[in-house]
Amino acid sequence: MAYTATDVKNLRETTGAGMMDCKKALDECTGDVAKAVDYLRAKGLAAAAKKSSRIAAEGVIMAVVKGKTAAVLEVNIETDFAAKNEDFQKLSSTAVNVAVDNKVTTIAALLASKTPAGGTVQDLISELTIKIGEKIDIRRYELMTLTENGMIGSYVHSGKIGVLCKVETDKDVSTNDTFKDMVKDLCMQIAAANPQFLNGDQIDETFKAKEAEIYAAQLKEQGKPEAMIPNIVKGKLAKLASDVCLYEQSFVKNPDITVGNLIETTAKAVGASIKVTKFVKFNLGEGIQKKEDDFAAEVARLSGQN
Repeated sequence: MAYTATDVKNLRETTGAGMMDCKKALDECTGDVAKAVDYLRAKGLAAAAKKSSRIAAEGVIMAVVKGKTAAVLEVNIETDFAAKNEDFQKLSSTAVNVAVDNKVTTIAALLASKTPAGGTVQDLISELTIKIGEKIDIRRYELMTLTENGMIGSYVHSGKIGVLCKVETDKDVSTNDTFKDMVKDLCMQIAAANPQFLNGDQIDETFKAKEAEIYAAQLKEQGKPEAMIPNIVKGKLAKLASDVCLYEQSFVKNPDITVGNLIETTAKAVGASIKVTKFVKFNLGEGIQKKEDDFAAEVARLSGQN
């Protein structure tokens, strides 16, 4: 079956592959465009596999709320430049929306989920890996659902920080502006103040012991007398909740009150009980060991000096 220049052009637009790759695919598939797409997709999987050892520490965090279901997602890629690519941003947006629409609970299920275009999320990743030439990885994902009254709030800061916050109520006040403003403020609080727990009751002994060790080491480094250190550490632990617990933290927009005070005041204003039951915060690239390129060594290698 013969093929035309238009077939090559359409295949490039469909797959994002290079012109020569598209011509070869059409040659191998005797001009059958549909088979050529599958051929390139198979090659895309191979190409993506070759990039699996690379470190993808840049990328984007996206969050979306649809009614009582929400998701936050971190998609990584190798360079900040590629993270700004329109196709990468579109892939990430598609993935997080597919996650919510299908209410998938794992990354594996998300990768296997169909997109509105017909292929799977994994297909999109493989095709874009060919086009951009960088490893793409869905690193973290969390689905959040609300079964009773309340609201799930979300906040994303410059694609680098993503927050979801589930707030439950005994009455439906989800359309109340005062309540909605409070949920928005809670998301901003989590993004800015980085709480680890909801309240002091949730702080486990392991966390306390680790913080105590850090406090003691800091005090010793500061030259505090050994005999005084245990009492100082005890005092610091007593104030720990105000640093790491959402309800006990000072409200960032009004440090004279705590977040707990804000929730209590809002509850009275809207005539409903309010309780934050869960929150999650993603920081882009958190915990990933980024590769530090040795530019001089790379130049030397390319020029044949090594």
